[in-house]
Amino acid sequence: MNRLLKYSVPLLSIPGLLLVGACAAGAPSMPAMPSEMPAPSKEWEEEEYVDEDRYAEDAASAAEAGMERKIVKTGYITLEVEDMVEAMDEVAEVADELGGYVVSSQRREGEWGLSGQINIRVPADRFEEAFDRLRRVAVDVPYESTEAMDVTEEYVDLEARLRNLEATEEQYLILLEEAGTVGEMLEVQEALWNVRWEIERIEGRVRYLERTSEMSLINVELEETEGLAESWSASGAFRSAVRGLTAFGRALATVAVWLVVFCWIWIPILVIWMRRRRRSRA
Repeated sequence: MNRLLKYSVPLLSIPGLLLVGACAAGAPSMPAMPSEMPAPSKEWEEEEYVDEDRYAEDAASAAEAGMERKIVKTGYITLEVEDMVEAMDEVAEVADELGGYVVSSQRREGEWGLSGQINIRVPADRFEEAFDRLRRVAVDVPYESTEAMDVTEEYVDLEARLRNLEATEEQYLILLEEAGTVGEMLEVQEALWNVRWEIERIEGRVRYLERTSEMSLINVELEETEGLAESWSASGAFRSAVRGLTAFGRALATVAVWLVVFCWIWIPILVIWMRRRRRSRA
């Protein structure tokens, strides 16, 4: 009996194995999702989609190609001028003539007179020319400085990363077409959305680096000064006299307003004082 069972069990299991293999061969196969596809997550990190070998090769090849360097130049200059309004117009005119534009401007009146600030952008290749033109606007230049930042490496890195992400986006689009279930489709769509968001972020940074390296920023501080005795002019004296007259008129107007407001106090006192004086004389 034991010998019969020993030989009959393996023989009976052979048909069962053949039946299972046939079912497995006839079942439809689903497209396999790549093992490298990141799990959906709102806390997306760009490193999940970066092929580091390809990224390094792209950056190295771009650097070897001898591409034009990206230099972001920024300048600061303080100008002492005789007329604030006229000087601000001249600074804006300098920017316009050099092919640039005014970014922002403001004017304020303080204890020591008028002061202002105007920020301009000019083409990077005319940066030094802009400084020379601005010096001519001022009576004196008490302060100026320039700084330059090389962003070529960052620019090359971003372009390489951008190409890598665009290739990843194409792969996800193919996977989206091959998705067999709603769950797989939603998973690929979320990963695709994350890649698209990162592409747009990098494209914005690339555009910013291109714009700031092509158009340099100059911060111009303006201070109005009366100047020394040798720089006296009739127009300056006339403006000073007008300012003095205006200040005197404001002072008189202020006194008149105070007298009107407090007339109910000083008028009765004045009347009583005049009556007593008349009585004393009589």
